[in-house]
Amino acid sequence: MISDRVKVGVQQAPHRSLFNALGFTEEEMKKPLIGIVSSYSEIIPGHMNLDKITEAVKLGVAEAGGMPVVVPAIAVCDGIAMGHVGMKYSLVTRDLIADSTECLAKAHGFDGLVMIPNCDKNVPGLLMAAARINIPTIFVSGGPMLAGHVDGRKRSLSSMFEAVGAYDAGKIDAAELRNFEENVCPTCGSCSGMYTANSMNCLTEAIGMGLRGNGTIPAVYSARIRLAKHAGNQIMTLVKNNVCPRDIMTREAFLNALTVDMALGCSTNTMLHLPAIAHEAGIEINMEIANEVSARTPNLCHLAPAGPTYMEDLNEAGGVYAVMKELAKKDLLSLDLPTVTGKTMRENIENAENRNPEVIRPIDHPYMPNGGIAVLKGNLAPDTGIVKRSAVVPEMMVHEGPARVFDCEEDAIKAITTGKIVPGDVVVIRYEGPKGGPGMREMLNPTSAIAGMGLGSTVALITDGRFSGASRGASIGHVSPEAAVGGPIALVHEGDRILIDIPNNRLELKVSDEELARRKAEWKPRQPKITDGYLRRYCALVTSGNTGAILKLPDEQ
Repeated sequence: MISDRVKVGVQQAPHRSLFNALGFTEEEMKKPLIGIVSSYSEIIPGHMNLDKITEAVKLGVAEAGGMPVVVPAIAVCDGIAMGHVGMKYSLVTRDLIADSTECLAKAHGFDGLVMIPNCDKNVPGLLMAAARINIPTIFVSGGPMLAGHVDGRKRSLSSMFEAVGAYDAGKIDAAELRNFEENVCPTCGSCSGMYTANSMNCLTEAIGMGLRGNGTIPAVYSARIRLAKHAGNQIMTLVKNNVCPRDIMTREAFLNALTVDMALGCSTNTMLHLPAIAHEAGIEINMEIANEVSARTPNLCHLAPAGPTYMEDLNEAGGVYAVMKELAKKDLLSLDLPTVTGKTMRENIENAENRNPEVIRPIDHPYMPNGGIAVLKGNLAPDTGIVKRSAVVPEMMVHEGPARVFDCEEDAIKAITTGKIVPGDVVVIRYEGPKGGPGMREMLNPTSAIAGMGLGSTVALITDGRFSGASRGASIGHVSPEAAVGGPIALVHEGDRILIDIPNNRLELKVSDEELARRKAEWKPRQPKITDGYLRRYCALVTSGNTGAILKLPDEQ
């Protein structure tokens, strides 16, 4: 066992004395040491129930003959961090989570790991750690929130942000806004639509690192506690058989995850996280592959914010395995791959059933013939621009309009909420990329303001930052190269014409090559907005959004 290095032998007598101080018995020290990485927190609704999940996992581990040891992982609530300096500290935690988990596992000689994440950067950060550490590992998340109800309709956090825009536009009054405020987030759990947290938790099933239901069983269901106990049991089987993350997270498994991503209509943030996780596993996933996968994968689900259904509906319809069962009918998945269940993916989905063909469309009757995410390229985005195609209204699939240029999110929000943005405009928000932010803020506030003010079918938004999974509309993010490194988005002038052509994967600035070259020659780099603390180091190490915003030493970039 790996843990023998801290438990066995004369030289380990001091180590054992410290285990004695922890209350370990001699019998417990002979068992495999299982690190339970708990992201429990009292500041995040998606994490406030993780103490219950953690206790259930501990019971499962102990029952199966292991010695569970709980260690922490941090997380940030993107909703609370949204729209201010706090959002600069969201994406950057993904690498802190991976690094700190590596340190804890390596320093203490764990034989296996149970990862207990739930929210946005927490899930990919722990998947990155799992691939990097590569000891037997299983995931069990905290589960999604139930949808709220306002005036007889299901609602979620995206509805709340859009209600603010409606209030600013005079469409609802303060009492109606308060009604949303009190009712859209009714329980603990990750916010109830197909936002980033739920997208990534669903993809843990698709990639083979989580048990059935990990992505969809609501946080408040007792089935979530049973799932946690089963995960605790199963880690001991993985340790016994030495099944490690890189045995499961192969290139084919990542392609499965991308395929399920397109079918579900996941958050655009998966286009940051999947390449970063793959990088830790020694696999390159570039965005060209994403368009290839999207071209052959129909979009089967329209969960909020793309449609009126929520995670609880997906769970009742059969969950991720039911989606995979539909995809398998067209041979769109590699099924003979190992998973943490101890079975192949083919065996996992054998008994899955699509119980609601409106929540999960049959493969022959999809919402769209291609995937939920598109990668756009052109002279405005030579590397990539990412859009959640499944959440764009038909009339905005092709759009041309004048650029309204802002060098930070706050200036754009002020212009939107004061009526300075009009139908036909293309809002450009730059210097919000991984280096320029620094930290690549989510733009849920401006996209929600646009939707809430009734401009969702006439105004587009383009940024080198990124979007919340709760964003909808013609919102194109991850534009690379970013403005901070002199990408073409830095060269856009007020009033320039911009063409968005989602069906043809194009994003064009209607300016001649000669004029762009002249502007480029005049462009000067800007000092990052924050130049101290962790963000200073992050800014120096982070790479482009189209590479997953992974960290590299300066001489590697």
